[in-house]
Amino acid sequence: MKLQFAMDTLSTEAALELAAAAAPHVDILELGTPLIKSAGLSVITAIKQAHPDKVVFADLKTMDAGELEADIAFTAGADLVTVLGCAGDSTIAGAVKAAKKHGKGVVVDLIGVSDKAKRAKEVVALGAEFVEMHAGLDEQAEEGFTFATLLEDGKASGVPFSVAGGINSSTIASVQESGAQVAVAGGAIYGAPDVGAAAAELRAAIV
Repeated sequence: MKLQFAMDTLSTEAALELAAAAAPHVDILELGTPLIKSAGLSVITAIKQAHPDKVVFADLKTMDAGELEADIAFTAGADLVTVLGCAGDSTIAGAVKAAKKHGKGVVVDLIGVSDKAKRAKEVVALGAEFVEMHAGLDEQAEEGFTFATLLEDGKASGVPFSVAGGINSSTIASVQESGAQVAVAGGAIYGAPDVGAAAAELRAAIV
């Protein structure tokens, strides 16, 4: 299982600092949606230039203009981009078309999708590399949220998936047991006093 570091900071300088600390221990560097909105596409280029050996994941959360948005992110240096699972099939197909042109990939983020397992099958058939079983910060704060639901949806989908939504050193083993290809950690790493040590701890928990 691969480890993905989601950086939700708001400046290129902060992202470069976090990435430098965590990079030795992670496989994928994710530029969170707030970061890209704040710093612009140039942050994608900066991270890819600083870490050419890492997969750079641009969390665009595209909802429309799939081919166009994916194309500009791939041109900037992204290896993977996200399209929302609640977007239309044509939007996802457009992003996949851009990905094929660049030799890159599309990940479909299932945040807000009620039947994640069903939609996961549909979007992989459209050409998505994998899907992200994702509970956002707002959903995690809602009463009744359980992390286990994401794992159950991933297992039920029968397609390659990642898991994002509150992963830490105490939950990452269950993510691996669920069969996920990628565990996505954000706050557990960037919110730690020692970013490198936190990333290393999560890496060590993957067997």
